[in-house]
Amino acid sequence: MAKPKPITNISDPRWVRAIAHPIRIRLLAMLDEQEASPVVLAEKLREPLGTVSYHVRTLFDLGLLELVRTRPRRGATEHFYRTRGHPAFSDEAWDQLGVVPKQRMISAALQQIYEYASRSAAAGGFDRPDAHFSRAPLKLDREGWTELAAATKKWLEQALRIEEAAAKRLKDNPHSRIDVGLVMLLFEALPFSAEPRSAGTEDGRPAARAQRSVSTAA
Repeated sequence: MAKPKPITNISDPRWVRAIAHPIRIRLLAMLDEQEASPVVLAEKLREPLGTVSYHVRTLFDLGLLELVRTRPRRGATEHFYRTRGHPAFSDEAWDQLGVVPKQRMISAALQQIYEYASRSAAAGGFDRPDAHFSRAPLKLDREGWTELAAATKKWLEQALRIEEAAAKRLKDNPHSRIDVGLVMLLFEALPFSAEPRSAGTEDGRPAARAQRSVSTAA
């Protein structure tokens, strides 16, 4: 089975197509954590095998999955897949996307974050004394926005460096692994006290426009 060209940037139209269905969003999250076959995925999702196989094949054809191994299963061959990494989510790529793809990506990410956090909370994921969650509505000018956006990127880069260092230690002690959820949101907010509007504001901007990416690490 030939490997398609991988998606390296979110401005790639294939990425928008990939996240256009909620099952594909869930499959990408699951296969980002560990390799699995459509049989295993169908059992976990409680979806028909034919449906899951179709979406896995679509993700593979779009270049988001790679085939890592096969094994015989009841007279057939079971294929195991995993994700091929994450498309770059740069400011330039985000700016190139149209309004509809942006809203589709935001909706998909928020849905995934909600399920991710809710399932983890129900399982005691926030029980550690140093677990953290907060919401901080701020009032900034354009310069302050730019500074805060840069600060969030630096903090995420630091978090990824921490993960890299932990990966080296986990090679010697894999049983000490802790699956961690990290979600970052930075957006131009519509205050809770404001009336929601579907049209633009007086200055022509959208009433509530997401400005930055959603980042998750697990």
